[in-house]
Amino acid sequence: MPTRPDTRFFESLGPVTLGAVAELTGASVAADAAGRLVEVAAVLSAAERSAVSFLADGRHAASAGVTQAGACFVRADAVESLPEGCVPLTCGLPQAAWAIAATSLHRPREFDPDAPSVHPTAMLESGVRVGQGVVIGAGAQIGANTVVSPGAVIGPGVAIGRECVVGARAVVGFALIGDRVRIYGGAVIGEAGFGVTLGPGGLVDIPQLGRVILQDNVAIGANSCVDRGAFDDTVIGENSKIDNLVQIAHNVVIGRNCVVAGHSGLSGSARVGDGVQLGGGVGLADHVTVGDGARVGARGGVTRDIPPGQTWVGYPARPYREFFREVSWLTRAAAQRKARGEG
Repeated sequence: MPTRPDTRFFESLGPVTLGAVAELTGASVAADAAGRLVEVAAVLSAAERSAVSFLADGRHAASAGVTQAGACFVRADAVESLPEGCVPLTCGLPQAAWAIAATSLHRPREFDPDAPSVHPTAMLESGVRVGQGVVIGAGAQIGANTVVSPGAVIGPGVAIGRECVVGARAVVGFALIGDRVRIYGGAVIGEAGFGVTLGPGGLVDIPQLGRVILQDNVAIGANSCVDRGAFDDTVIGENSKIDNLVQIAHNVVIGRNCVVAGHSGLSGSARVGDGVQLGGGVGLADHVTVGDGARVGARGGVTRDIPPGQTWVGYPARPYREFFREVSWLTRAAAQRKARGEG
C-alpha cells in the first residue's frame, strides 16, 4: 500500500497547520496542537507521522490504535481509540471532514491548456505511432512500438510499456501500464472511483488518490471502465482479459489469467484470484473475495466470498449443485401444485 499519493499524478498542496485544517472542516483541535503541520491525507493503515487520517467506524478501532498518523478525525466518543502522539480532530462526520482536508492537501495534475497536443516533456521511445487528435500530457512515458490510435487521451504522468495498443478515443490517466497491453476503443482507465460520504450539507465526494496498474499482456475491452484506487491501487494481473462494457471499481484487485465477460461489474475493493472466470453480467459486491480458479456463471450476483476452485451461479450466487437442486425442487413443486389444480 502506498504511503502517499503518487506525485506523478497528484500535486501536493501542503503542509498546512492543524488549526487551518480544523477551521476548514469545522473540527475541534487542542490549542497546543493547532500549530502542528500535516502534509498528507492517508488511511489509517498507510498513514505516516506527517499524515492526517480518520476513524469513522468502530470496526477500524484496532487500526486506529496502532496508526502512525500525526492527526486523525474522530468522533468525541472514540478519541481514546487513538494512540499517544496522534492528535484528535473531533467532529461529527470524520470521513467527510477528512475528504475536505484531503482536497486541500492533494490536487490531481491536469492538462496544460497552453501546451501542444503532445506535451514537450512527454517521452516517446522509438517506433511509437501517434494518430490524429491524440493528446499526451506532461511527463507521460510511452514505450517502443506502442500505437496510440486517433483521438486517444494519455494523461499527465502516465507510463505505458512497449508494444501496447491504445484504441481510438480511449482515455488513460493515473495509470502504470505494462508491456503488450491492449486497451480498446472508448475504454476509460483511471477516472475517479465512485466514493461519497454524508457531510453536513449533503453528499461529499471522497478524493480518489490511488492509481491503476495494468500488468503485462492485459486486455481491456471497448467502452470498459477501470477506476483508480481511493488510496490503494486498482490492479489487473498479467494476461487477464476484460471484455467490452465492464465496470471495475476502485481498489479492485484481479489476479493473473482471469477472464471477465461483458456487462459485468466489480464493486470497490473486491478481490479476484488467479485463473478466475466471470460470465457475462456477473456482479461482485464490495470487499468480496473470489478464490483462485473459481467460476461464476452468467448473471451471477456474488454477495459473499467464493472458495478457490468452486463454480457458483444464480442470485444470490451459490454453489451450482445447490442452485440446481433448488431449481429442480421448485420445478417439481410447481408441477405438483398444477396437477392438484392449485395453480
